[in-house]
Amino acid sequence: MAHPGFFQRQAHARRNTGLLVFLFLTAVVLITLAVCVVGYLVTRSETSSLAFHHWLLSNHGLITASAVVALIGIGSLVRWVDLAGGGERVARMVGARAIDPDTRDPDERKLRNIVEEMAIASGVTVPELYVMDQETGINAFVAGYTPGEAVMVVTHGALTQLTRDELQGVVGHEFSHILNGDMRINVRLIALLAGILMIGQIGQFLLRAGFYSSHGVRSRNRDGRAQAAMAVVGLALMIIGYVGVFFGRLIQSAVSRQREMLADASSVQFTRNPEGIGGALFKIGMKGGYLDTTSHASDMNHMCFGEAARMKFTSLLASHPPIDVRINAIQPGLLARLRSRLRDTRPTSDLRGGARAPDGSTGFADVARDIYQPVRSGRTSPIARAAPVPAKELSSQVGTVTRQGEDFAMAFLEQLPATFRTLLYTRAGAIQLCYAMLVTDLSRDQRKERLSLLSDHPVLGCQPEIMSKILPALKSIGEGVRFPALELAMPALRKLDPEERDGLINNVRKLAAADEKISLFELTLTSFLSRHLGDHAGRVVPVRYKSYKPLLPAIQRLLSLMARAGTSDNTEAQKLYQEAVAGFVDTRKGDLPPLEKVTMRQLQEALRALNSLSPLLKPAIIDACAHCVSHDGKVEVREYELMRLVADQMDCPMPPL
Repeated sequence: MAHPGFFQRQAHARRNTGLLVFLFLTAVVLITLAVCVVGYLVTRSETSSLAFHHWLLSNHGLITASAVVALIGIGSLVRWVDLAGGGERVARMVGARAIDPDTRDPDERKLRNIVEEMAIASGVTVPELYVMDQETGINAFVAGYTPGEAVMVVTHGALTQLTRDELQGVVGHEFSHILNGDMRINVRLIALLAGILMIGQIGQFLLRAGFYSSHGVRSRNRDGRAQAAMAVVGLALMIIGYVGVFFGRLIQSAVSRQREMLADASSVQFTRNPEGIGGALFKIGMKGGYLDTTSHASDMNHMCFGEAARMKFTSLLASHPPIDVRINAIQPGLLARLRSRLRDTRPTSDLRGGARAPDGSTGFADVARDIYQPVRSGRTSPIARAAPVPAKELSSQVGTVTRQGEDFAMAFLEQLPATFRTLLYTRAGAIQLCYAMLVTDLSRDQRKERLSLLSDHPVLGCQPEIMSKILPALKSIGEGVRFPALELAMPALRKLDPEERDGLINNVRKLAAADEKISLFELTLTSFLSRHLGDHAGRVVPVRYKSYKPLLPAIQRLLSLMARAGTSDNTEAQKLYQEAVAGFVDTRKGDLPPLEKVTMRQLQEALRALNSLSPLLKPAIIDACAHCVSHDGKVEVREYELMRLVADQMDCPMPPL
């Protein structure tokens, strides 16, 4: 089986999520015990001389412990609910502005072109783009729960101060976080730390209240003692709360540093240009990347490309390795070259990031060196150079950006008519694209009859003027680029209201079912839209199965269909099925015969069940399907679209083949 790098990273991200929840619960227990110690000392005279463990089980102790747990839980829950909106909510939280897909600003267009190339090459939908207009530092982050609803936020400084290669390096770094499942951990960390911070904030409030009350009015001695006690309790709670936050950020930073080094190496793999991300890091070292206009900088620190907040105890709490270390890990000797090239810009002693790593540093430097390939000049047509991907390598392509994929993305964007591309950035144009892909192969009369099934609607109805511009472009480009076009349109489709999303999905289903049969492309399109725009869009599917055995019926359905899709010869289809299913069934204990018929509903149910597999078990499913469709040494358009359906429903970004 091919090396499942993407799947291993996904499994690691899930383990990290479980570890963080465990550490959070441990922190809650320790903070609760610490507050209970304070409560025990304050109320000791009222409860005679009970030992602490007896006091803890008394009414005073249980009430104190319950109150602390409730406060932390409420603090985390409120922030968790607040961030349920995903990446868009995080972007609004820091005051970022959405970039118009059809923007005329040259810096914003440069960013959009880079992001679109990377998205098409990796097989994920194009993230929504935001810019923090007031931030002059160089920084960026991605946020969201799933790749399909991710947003990318960059600072104004990153847009204006980085070259195209440097900005591409930053985008590649952020795409690594999207593909590796880091975004979900990052957003949840904000919520978990908010709960721990609640205790410190309450303590700070009590301290201020006690201090101002004792100085604001003349009180009787008893009242003065009560106010003093409140101030002391407040001080103790504040200390406990902020010590808890300190250790919370310590855990956060330790997890983040490792992921930042991996993302740097992945950026070099994606862009094949170590000097791009290296130059961006060098400029951050000289000019800084701090977020000065938002109060959430410290909360966002672990999510950003570089340090977003000025931290005390930097060596402990920094969410990123030192700049020098990151540059030398990308490629040994790169830092020296950058210093030599930019030595007149600013004294090198100003380079932030702490102690310098030796040029011969190991670790991720080896990773970056191994995956770096120089960009060749004089390349031929990207589409002409694209080669078939062997089945055994297909799962290793998932979640990566290959040279062929990047070349395809660049060629695809270059050949798009300007008017057609502009329409994809609008809600109306994106909607008409979905309809056009279902009727483009019909005659004029059939097309008119089919589109007449759609009800009149200012947004969702058929718009002949727009359709007349989209249909010719689709025909001239060819059916092989239907999904890349749809990926470009996804940011506009995500801006539809929930009712409009439902209406679009229903209209697409109506057009697909008009001839009383569903083609594989129609199934793929309706499933894709339901997955990314439906009620459950953006929700993470939990792992329910850690073995293939309970899912053998689902595997039987899927591979039966894939084998028949791979060949029209029934005997050869039987052979393909047996070869594909052999990895999942012990023939000595029984056979798993192919099914004569698999309905579309059965296929969808099978894919939903298979999506609940552990990430480490998914590569075998992908490779078994690939074996069926690529047995003859090529992957046809309809076969690729079927693979896209399988991969998309299993949350596996499938790059173009």
